[in-house]
Parts: sequence; structure tokens; C-alpha cells
Amino acid sequence: MPFFGSGAVYQPNKLTNSTDTIDVAGFGISPNTFENSSFKLRKAIETCRKKEDLILKLPEGRIDLWPEGSQKRELFISNDTEADTLSKIRNIGILIEGIKNLTIEGKNTLIMLHGKMISFAILNSENIGIKGIRFDYERPTISELTIKSATKQTIETEIHPDSKYLINDGKINFYGEGWKSNSFHTILFEPDKVRMKYSSFKPFLESRAVKTGPQSITFTGDFSKSEFHSGDVLTIRDPYRDNCGGFINLSRNVRLEDVKMYFMHGLGIVSQFSENLSFLMVDAAPRKNSGRIIASFADCFHFSGCRGTILIDSCLTSGSHDDPVNVHGTHLEIVTKKANNKLIVRFMHHQTYGFPAFFAGDSIEFVNPQTLLPVGFAKLKKATLVNQREMELEPDGKIPENVSTGDCIENITWTPEVIIRNCRFERTNTRGLLLTTRRKILIEHNTFYHTGMHAILIANDASDWFESGAVQDLTIRNNLFEGCGYNSAPEGYAIAINPENHELVPGKMVHRNIRIENNIFKVEDSPVLTARSVENLCFKNNQILFTGTQPADGHPPGFKLTACKKVEISGNNISGIESLSVYPGLMSPKELKTDLPIIKILEPAKNRIK
Repeated sequence: MPFFGSGAVYQPNKLTNSTDTIDVAGFGISPNTFENSSFKLRKAIETCRKKEDLILKLPEGRIDLWPEGSQKRELFISNDTEADTLSKIRNIGILIEGIKNLTIEGKNTLIMLHGKMISFAILNSENIGIKGIRFDYERPTISELTIKSATKQTIETEIHPDSKYLINDGKINFYGEGWKSNSFHTILFEPDKVRMKYSSFKPFLESRAVKTGPQSITFTGDFSKSEFHSGDVLTIRDPYRDNCGGFINLSRNVRLEDVKMYFMHGLGIVSQFSENLSFLMVDAAPRKNSGRIIASFADCFHFSGCRGTILIDSCLTSGSHDDPVNVHGTHLEIVTKKANNKLIVRFMHHQTYGFPAFFAGDSIEFVNPQTLLPVGFAKLKKATLVNQREMELEPDGKIPENVSTGDCIENITWTPEVIIRNCRFERTNTRGLLLTTRRKILIEHNTFYHTGMHAILIANDASDWFESGAVQDLTIRNNLFEGCGYNSAPEGYAIAINPENHELVPGKMVHRNIRIENNIFKVEDSPVLTARSVENLCFKNNQILFTGTQPADGHPPGFKLTACKKVEISGNNISGIESLSVYPGLMSPKELKTDLPIIKILEPAKNRIK
């Protein structure tokens, strides 16, 4: 069964009604001792099993946790499990497993993690709260250095004090508690522009490094092809994913409130096949005055195969090497169609596998991976994980005859409603929000500041990441988009609706019912919206302020449409530029209503177009 215990009423505005508390001081935990409290905290949480409704109190101050004495579990985590033979046993700082009605409440408590650890894991539990706690790494697994001066031959740098390094025979490497870097994925932060962009550490690795002070290193080599400037900050990581910041799995009614994630390794907080999740005032950002730039190794808040309601309210993400928020399901590919009405389906991406993606009683949709359109539906009688990569599914009824090997399956029971409001997303080189769920989505009163790529991406694919599915009801309103998309120029649209359907079927759309209204777009380039394979798309009553230089002829239009139906772009207030144009392709003129200039209209496709 997906959940521990019986069902309970979800109360998103309450953590617990209990006044019954346990203080970790009774287990010998004192703040600011810098000793390993892993085993003592483990014992305190175990005691909570004996009661049904409880608050576990943590003290103000710092508590240190090491892998030694911590709970360990073998965990297969969506988008965070590399395909190799290495162990998937993770060290967990706070483990809540098989527990009901528990709130762990701190008083600005700082949990300092050592080595590689998951901050907290909530497994097979319900009605769980975490409140008033901050999590950080003694040695973050991203190293940071600031460029003090740069010429074509010499670069002087200052290494952040939290970034441990070693110089051997004139070559630099970074290390931590039980690890060292084997590769050097690099993203550069430009403080003067408040922008992050992809970079390379290769010229530093090929140069000679000399220590000139406690944290000062001078690199001498060939930097003639590099464009580094004084003040730039290089942030470097080994991209191998073997951990995550927090993990919520097979649980329901989970509320994180006033939680600060100062650093997360591997991936951020991953919620997997869980129901009703509330993130209130949850920040993924470095500690103030820490001097660090990066808080998350990859996505900050990642939701895979969840259901119920996902609420993200009054949160901040600042400093991530990947997307602040990603909500999706997973397409599994049919590899065998058995004669006994059973299917073998397979996880296709190398970072996602090893966990049940279907349960008995779930409804499924059969999907053509080229068109991303449904070819049939069924309800499951039985679902079995037969190995780390494959599941056997037995539908309750006959498999549709037009379903064949190579088609994909999405679990449409495990799809959530999403509300994201009152948040700020900044300091990321990639997108802001990735959203693919068929249930209602509301995005309102948020600020998207200098996201390197699209501030919002509505994708869906069955050939790369295999992240499903089709959006059917999305409202984006009263948000501010400022300076987004600079890493994707000239296609740096603030909002992109871009399903990866490699074949277009005339008249049949992947996404539908998307409304973008009353937002403010401050754009440094002209692109605002690109949309592909959408029916019922409305972009109305938005303010678009152009802050860049006048674009040259042939520059991408403000709005790009491909094979869409029933589109309205009207009533928008545009300033700073004479006008924005609309470019509709592969669609009939009658499918577009707009008061803006139209660049070109292509005749509707009569056949499939690859």
C-alpha cells in the first residue's frame, strides 16, 4: 500500500492540535556542542512512535549530524539515482518513517550536516510537519571562488572559506568530508547583472595554480579565449547525483513551514508518490552573510508522481544549478506486450528508476511517444516491480488493440493540482517552473527575476527525460517576469509551452486551456511567449515593458505559435517598443484572434508533419 495507516482529514493550515511535546534535551542533545548528535536524535524520533499526536521540540542553536550514528536507507529517488552499480544507501539526518501525526518543531534550529546526507526523509507517513528548522552543510559540495583580477595569462581568485581545496604539483582540486571532485561542472554568477550562465573550469585546470594567501590562488595559463571579469563568481560541482536535500515518499499531508535549506546536495527536496504537500515560507537560499551564492546542487523543489494538492506559498529560491520547481509524472515505455494481457514497462531515463510507479487500482493512459497523444486508457488490476528498471502491469480488462511496444504509459491517478503563489525565484541559470500535470494549476503573485531560461516551461516528453504529461487547466496571473530568458537567446521567451511531440497531428493538441492574464513582463529582448500544440490559449491584459535596444529586422517575434487552435492575444499594454508581432505557423488564420501585427501565417497542415 502507498501509505502508512488509515486516512485522515487534510488540514493545510494546521500542523497538529496536540499540546503533548517531547524535548530532545531529554535525550542528551544540547545546542552548540559541535558533537555528533545523530544517534541521540534518532532515539528521540523513535520515541515518537509511541504516541499518535505529538510535537518534538528542538532547541535554538546549532546541532551537528554525521553519517556515523544516522539512519540509513536504500532509496531510489526520481531524477536523482545514477545508473550504475554503486550503493543507493543514503545517510539521513532526520528520518520519519511509518509515523502519524508528528511535528518536528525548531526554534531557528540549525542542523549542520557533515559528509553527504539527506537533511530529512519522510517515508510512508502521514500528517507530518517540519517547522522552524534550518539545514546546512559544513562543507557544501559546490565550491565557489571569486575572480579578483583577470588578464589573458593570469587570473587572481579568492576561494570561499567553505570550499576546501588542495594544490598538488600546481594543479587544483576540491575536496570535502569523504569526497573529492572528479569533474568540474561550472556555472558563473555575474553580481553586477545578477545573472548566472554556463561556464567552464577547463582553463583553470590546465593552468598552474599558486597559493598566494590563505584563500587566495593565482592561476597562470592561457585565458585568451575566456571572458572572465573581476567580481565574477565561479560555482563548481561534480554533477554526479547521489543524494538529495530532502525526500518525501509514499506519504500524505506533509507541511513544511518556515524551513530554510541553505544547501542541498544532489537534488533539492524531492517529493515522490505523495499526496497533499504544503511548502510555506520554505527558502532554498544561502545563509545571509555567508558569502555563498549557491543553495541547491540541482532543482530546489521537485515533485514526481504526486497527487492531491501541491501548495508552494511565500517561498524563495535563490542560487540553484537547475530549476527552482519541477512538477511532473513519468512516462514508462512498453517493452513487452504479453499474450496473457500483461505488459512489461520500463524506466527509460538513467537517473529515474527503482521505485514503483504504478499501483493496483490506478488509472493509466497509453501515449504515442511521437505525438504525445493518448491512444487508450485502462485501470490496473495489478502492478509489480519486477526489477530496478521494469514493472509488470495487468490491466483490469483487455489492453486496447492499437497499443503496441514502444508506446508509453502515464499514471493519471497520481497527478496533482498545483498552487504556486507569493514566491520569488531568482539566481538560476535554467528555467523557473517546469509544470506538467493534467489537473488544475494556478500560478499567481510571484516574481521571476533573471531566470536564465524560460521563467515557466510547460513541456511533456517521451523521448528524453520522459517527464509527463498533458496540461489541461493552467492560469498564470498577476506575476512579475523581469529579465528572463537571457541564456536561451534569441529564443529566450519568458513563457514557453513546448511539448516535445515530434509528429504533429492536425486538429489534435497536446496541451489546452491556458490563460495568461494581468502579468507584468519586463523584457530586455522582444520574445514573450512561444506556444506549440495548444488549444484554447489566452494572453490578455498583460503589461509588457521593453527595456532593451530596438531589435533588428528578422529578430524572433514577441509571440511565436506553432500548430495551435483557438488562440487570443489581445488587450495587452506594450511600452518601450513600437509594437510586438505574432508569428503563427502551421495553423489556420481563423484560429488566431489578435490586435497585434502578424508576421506570417502558414496554411494548416493536412497530414502529419515530422
